[in-house]
Amino acid sequence: MKESNRKSEFDLTGKVAMVTGAGRGMGAHIAESLSRYGADLIICSRTRTELDKVAEKIKANGRKVISYPIDLTQTETLPRMVDECEAQLGGIDILVNNAGINIPQAAEEVTAEAWDTIMSINLKAQFFCAQAVGRRMIQRKKGKIIMMSSQAGSVGLLKRAAYCSSKGAINQLTRTLAIEWAKHNITINAIAPTFVEGPFTKPMFEDPEFKRYVLSNIPLGRIGQPGDISGAVIYLASSAADLVTGSILTIDGGWTAQ
Repeated sequence: MKESNRKSEFDLTGKVAMVTGAGRGMGAHIAESLSRYGADLIICSRTRTELDKVAEKIKANGRKVISYPIDLTQTETLPRMVDECEAQLGGIDILVNNAGINIPQAAEEVTAEAWDTIMSINLKAQFFCAQAVGRRMIQRKKGKIIMMSSQAGSVGLLKRAAYCSSKGAINQLTRTLAIEWAKHNITINAIAPTFVEGPFTKPMFEDPEFKRYVLSNIPLGRIGQPGDISGAVIYLASSAADLVTGSILTIDGGWTAQ
């Protein structure tokens, strides 16, 4: 295959992508990467100032961008967000459901408040965001939705009873949506990373013992980087993955292969 043809498989020019949790860390990197491959962006998070910084980088790549501050746990506002953004940029072709949270606690110390917070963001918000965007995709008979799972959806991790539960549920939600919406030419897949360096994990890695624990479980011997994840997003968002749906793409350096 010629080089130009290989590149065209991953060309997202003319596509509109929405990324949640895009104000910093992995979400910001994913949004910037999508813009480098040609997509226009809708970026969502709670904080306007963080979104504006990411938006400037997207504009520098020559792409259009909408910054949309929102609390995704207020699920009744999600259809309005989709309506307003599609009115400005056109139909959303790609949704990356990236927003998430973790509150490490020993199982015997997990509070109902912490449990509900994790489930509300990691599971409920992902579903209702997928539903709001998916309804429009169903009308157009096309679309790609990428859920954010974790290796924690497949293996148990210390002090993460609620988090592991939420990610295991995301895996099953991904498979169920994939089956239901296949008839509409919509693919739904999930990415399941190991621990990735960034603002989300920085406080965890300040504990040397925890960092040694993580590295000792990764056969490839290194912690994930944002680029490891954004590369998988580009693949699943592109025409190269048109026959891929209901899959959980694990990016964990071999952790779950053991």
